Amino acid sequence: MIKNISWLNEINIAHRGLHDISKGIPENSIIAFDNAIRNNVAIELDVHVIKDGNIIVFHDDNLIRCCNLNKKIKDCTLEDIKKVKLFNTDYKIPLLEDTLSYIDGKVPLIIEIKTDMPYYIVCPKIVKLLKTYKGTFAIKSFDPLIVYWFKKYYNYITRGMLISNFNKEKKFKIIKKLLISSMIFVPLCKPDYLSVQLQMLKSKKIKQIKKKKNLPVLGWTFKTKIDRINYESYCDSWIFENHF
Repeated sequence: MIKNISWLNEINIAHRGLHDISKGIPENSIIAFDNAIRNNVAIELDVHVIKDGNIIVFHDDNLIRCCNLNKKIKDCTLEDIKKVKLFNTDYKIPLLEDTLSYIDGKVPLIIEIKTDMPYYIVCPKIVKLLKTYKGTFAIKSFDPLIVYWFKKYYNYITRGMLISNFNKEKKFKIIKKLLISSMIFVPLCKPDYLSVQLQMLKSKKIKQIKKKKNLPVLGWTFKTKIDRINYESYCDSWIFENHF
C-alpha cells in the first residue's frame, strides 16, 4: 500500500484544536475541534491511556493545570475524568472514541501518543480505534518505541517522530533528552514525517534528514507572526496556536 502523505505539506494544523480560552474554548475539547472544522484547518490532539484502559484526549500528565486537581493521568479512571471540567468551563475531557466520531474525517487529524504507560499496552488500544476511522490521519510520538511499533505492525498508518531540545521539559531524563534530540532513532523508526520544535528547525541535522530522506517537516508551535517570519521557510507546514 502506497501512503498518501502529501496533505502534510499542504495544510496547517491547529495545536490541540482551534482553542481560545479567552472565548471559553479550551484546548483539546470538542468545541476546539468544532472550531477547527468550521475554519477548515487540520487538528492536532494528544491522547493518554488511563488506569482503566480508556483513552482520553488530554495533553498534560497531570490534571492540575487544566482542571485544578493534582492527580496524575495514569492514576485516573473514567469516573475520575468525568468529574472534572476543563479550565472552569462546562467542557469535559473527551474520550478519543467520541472525538473520532465527532471529527468524522471532516478535516485531517494528527494524534500525539503520550507515554505514561508502556508502548505495548498503549499502542494496541489506540490502533483498535484507528483501524475503523475513515478520515485522513497520522500518529506521532516522542517515544521511538511507539513509532517503531507502528512501523513494525501497522506500517500503512502514517507515523511521525517528535523532535525537541526539551529546554522546558523537566520530566524527561537527561539520557532520553539527548537520544531524542540527537535523532538517533530516525533510521530505525523510518518515520513518514518529522514534527520539530521551532528552535530546532534551523539545525543542520534537520536539514540533512529532510534532504536525504525527503521527509515532510512540521514546525511547532507557531504562535505569532514573528514565528512565521523566522521559521516558515524551514518547514513544509506548521502546527499553530492563535489564529493569525
